[in-house]
Amino acid sequence: MWEPDAVRGPLVGRRRELEVVEDLLSSLADASTALILEGESGIGKTAIWKAGVDLAVARGVVVLVASPGVADAVLSYQTLTDLLTAVPAPLVTDLPAPQRRALDAVLYRVDAPDRAVDPRAVQAALTTVLLRLVEQAPALLAVDDAQWVDASSAAVVAHALRRVTRGLGVLATAPTEAGADPLPWLALPDRDRRLRVPVVPMDEASLGQVLAEHLGPSLVRPEITRIGRESGGNPFFALELARFVAESGPEHARSGFPATLTQLVHARLDLLPAEARRAVVAVAAMADPTVELVELVVGPSAADGLLAAETAGVLRIDGHHVRPTHPLLRAGAYALADAGERRLIHQRLAGAVVEPEERARHLALGALRLDRDTEEALDHAAQLARARGAPAEAADLLELSLRLGGDSPARRVLVARHRLDSGDPNAARRLLEGVLADTSDGPERAQAHAALALVRLHDDSYDEAAVCLERALDEPGADARLRAQVLTELLFVLVNLGRIPQAAARVDSTIAAAQRSRDDAVLAEALAAAVMVRFLAGDGLDAPRLVRALALEDRESSTSVMFWPSLVSGLLAAWTGRLEEATTVLADVRRRCLERGAEADLLFAAFHAVNIECWRGDLRSARELVADTQVRADQLGTDFPRAIALCTRAQLAAYDGDAGVARGAAEAALAIFERGGSMAVRVWPLVTLGFLAVSLERYDEAADRLGPLAQAAAAMGYGEPSAAPFAPDAAEALIALGRSAEAEPLVALLLDNGQRLDRPWALAAGYRCRALQLAADGDLTAAIAVAEDAVVQHRRLANPIERGRTLLVLGQLQRRARQRRAAAATVALALGLFEDVGARVWIERAVRELARCHAAAAGDLGLTAAEQRVVELAVTGLTNREMALKLFVSPKTVEATLGHVYRKLGVRSRAELVLRVQGQQRVQEAQRVQEAQRVQGGAGAGPREPQKRPNHRETPDSDRVGKP
Repeated sequence: MWEPDAVRGPLVGRRRELEVVEDLLSSLADASTALILEGESGIGKTAIWKAGVDLAVARGVVVLVASPGVADAVLSYQTLTDLLTAVPAPLVTDLPAPQRRALDAVLYRVDAPDRAVDPRAVQAALTTVLLRLVEQAPALLAVDDAQWVDASSAAVVAHALRRVTRGLGVLATAPTEAGADPLPWLALPDRDRRLRVPVVPMDEASLGQVLAEHLGPSLVRPEITRIGRESGGNPFFALELARFVAESGPEHARSGFPATLTQLVHARLDLLPAEARRAVVAVAAMADPTVELVELVVGPSAADGLLAAETAGVLRIDGHHVRPTHPLLRAGAYALADAGERRLIHQRLAGAVVEPEERARHLALGALRLDRDTEEALDHAAQLARARGAPAEAADLLELSLRLGGDSPARRVLVARHRLDSGDPNAARRLLEGVLADTSDGPERAQAHAALALVRLHDDSYDEAAVCLERALDEPGADARLRAQVLTELLFVLVNLGRIPQAAARVDSTIAAAQRSRDDAVLAEALAAAVMVRFLAGDGLDAPRLVRALALEDRESSTSVMFWPSLVSGLLAAWTGRLEEATTVLADVRRRCLERGAEADLLFAAFHAVNIECWRGDLRSARELVADTQVRADQLGTDFPRAIALCTRAQLAAYDGDAGVARGAAEAALAIFERGGSMAVRVWPLVTLGFLAVSLERYDEAADRLGPLAQAAAAMGYGEPSAAPFAPDAAEALIALGRSAEAEPLVALLLDNGQRLDRPWALAAGYRCRALQLAADGDLTAAIAVAEDAVVQHRRLANPIERGRTLLVLGQLQRRARQRRAAAATVALALGLFEDVGARVWIERAVRELARCHAAAAGDLGLTAAEQRVVELAVTGLTNREMALKLFVSPKTVEATLGHVYRKLGVRSRAELVLRVQGQQRVQEAQRVQEAQRVQGGAGAGPREPQKRPNHRETPDSDRVGKP
């Protein structure tokens, strides 16, 4: 907890910088803001930072403080540990279990985690803590010398800053980097809220005041002027020059100042007694220096050395903690020591410190070559660092072994894995390619190929990933577990490439290898992948195998969600028509992803959840998912998540009827996906574009979009109709364009496989398309009967849009067959479904069709088509002139037509005409209700089974084409 220094007086000469800090604190309620104080060493950044923290505390802001040093930069989660020190315990203890366990490991609340911590869970934990914190009060992350923040802490803080968008501030200091951003990891969603403020040199008056406060009024004005000029307005440099003058004497000082601040620091340290200098060097080598550690390293003279350094203003002793008074003094002391002295200090520290990671580093820094103890310590520390969710630091530790002579292919592969896990695929690629270039045999080659496949997948290079996985299988020496994992990943890659037969051929060997691995989690993922491949190949749902996979699933696994048996279970439930079950399973999958901080996985699951909600007609739930997906994709900031979010937006907009948004989002997603190699993901936006085009009755456009997919479907080897969601729309577009023969393979695919596998969706869509084909051939009777079969299949599905589409087709066919009352009743049912969902395009289509049905029904009054059009306008209250304008005829023609109508209907006025028409409409409405009951099965009647009908149209020689 930060305690303001009561001794610290007002800051001199920094009004401008403090005003910026004040603005930062004042703006936290509006949006999260970051302020980076930049400048050369000694310019006064820390003084401003401390004053800013005092201001925050005075305002009631919760301040989380960290002041890392150079030694902290290599210790995993050191800065995060410091920041969390002041967080109230309840905000941490009731975190979701994966996040709480992750923080327990990071903060050393457990000796060693029972499984490796997923870094994403640590990121999610800090984000959750900060979100809870800012709900209670504004918060400030105050990090001095932020350039020394360790890599794992930087990743965690960066993740949180992109997600806590209100109530959080960051106040950091960093050295000026010529032409570069000193803290690239410190980014906010709104770039304008990230401020870099240069700390400028002090003017002479302010510098004189600082010198007087620290050294007393001993300096005369000419000396202050010269010191100011020589120091360039740098207050620390000026103080050191003033001390140099005081200790060397004015005459000696006039002969020449040290040329640089570094020389001046070295000159000051040279003035210390030997025991004090040894103590300062020891402190500089430690991450968390204490009096006890210094005594262990330096020996009996440590106490005298510490006191002398404190008296000289080089060290500050607070209880048993020891700190240099300025980072430059720490760096200068360490640089002054020769290599032998530094190695000796690190060797002694290795025997004194307890924490394995720090001990291993000291052993390495104290060694000339890699001995057995150092090698084992580094390997053990790397394992612990990775177990704590710090892959970057684990890689650093292993690279110390490499530099000391412990280079081996196995160690380089392990380093590459850690680099990939820490988000550095380029470093991983270089290491793995080096291993493959330097070795000709051995199990490490299989490991390297397998790891390189993950790098290729990271780049969305599925073809290259498949090659790497095949090569890994060809290498001898891979153990059963690695082989099973490679085969499972290969199944996933082949499915994404649309190579279903090749994937199916690998299923048995994948399961056999997984069984030999004797690892339940590996076997569960292999079984789930096998079930998915067999399903897509058209072999049906292997329920017993899926049940076994779910029973063996490791629900704490950090593997990609695409391999989770539970995700596979949810997708297969949706694709076999069990939408409610799928919704429940996908909600659980998304919750698990969220708790683990696996946001990219969360987006993948959310994409499928949006599809399911649209199929169910719950556009409100879909809209909530789409909004959340968009936010998370923006936070992740990479192409693939952005494309997934665009797909969900396009899908929802297509169902909503917002054609412009749907088309724009789908096109943008397609452009991203086409840069990768996955055929499976490229299908998503194309399916949406095809559905949209059919909805808008733009059949040429739909055929252009979906035609290539239809042609590729057979080549891909999909035997499962739900793997070709584009088939019904593609077939409908082709039939509407008079290309019914081209649609036949798609209709046959739906009906053949739908009957073979009992897929209600495929049967309903297939019968609808078959009805359209029969109607196009002129056989309305058979078309209506087949469309009614489609309606029966829809009773097995909770998909109101598709049911409405089928009812709309049936109503159109009934109208064309002059079954006017039945047509109006059927279309009214479709309209009700579309209105319940809110599908605007389909509502408009149903309204237009209903108007045609009513217009046809008006023929029951015995009117001609021309008389009917005049009556429809007359009952709305239009004048003869207004009707003439709409009908493009003269008013006299309207008047004559009305005269004929009056005589036919036996009415004498417009009012009587309205009453007559309304009476006819009431009769028709009663008939429509009766017909609707008949279409829906009647009161108390069970669903009518569809008649057995041929899936393929009969030859033109048949007496009754397509009829049963």
